[in-house]
Amino acid sequence: MNQEKEKIAQEELEKRYKKAEKLLNDSDKMEKFLQKLEKKLKTIPLAGNTLSMVPTMISLVKHYISKDYTDIPVRSIIAIISALIYFLSPVDVIPDTIPGFGYVDDAAVLKFCLKLVDNDLKDYRTWREKNHKIIEE
Repeated sequence: MNQEKEKIAQEELEKRYKKAEKLLNDSDKMEKFLQKLEKKLKTIPLAGNTLSMVPTMISLVKHYISKDYTDIPVRSIIAIISALIYFLSPVDVIPDTIPGFGYVDDAAVLKFCLKLVDNDLKDYRTWREKNHKIIEE
């Protein structure tokens, strides 16, 4: 990234710091943000349905840690966190910086994890709905 683009990116990031801090300190607003992110990620061609589960996975882990939702095997939580670690890591099989291909391996790892925990995620989404954790606009 050239210096001018990097400066613009930094400015755009910094413009959102206060909003990010507010989200960090308000779990309801954070949950709403994650759900909006989930919807947007679904629109990404090819990998959208897989990537859209990232916010749901994060939400599940948050609810598990806070002990609001614990009806999931520990091995499933470990698989989810492992997949999120891989997704976040800049060092993986295909570097994320390669345009168009950088997230193929991330999506593959997430997809495999989703296959392992599919029923657990369905149960979590059902729990989220029953407990009014779905936040619609």
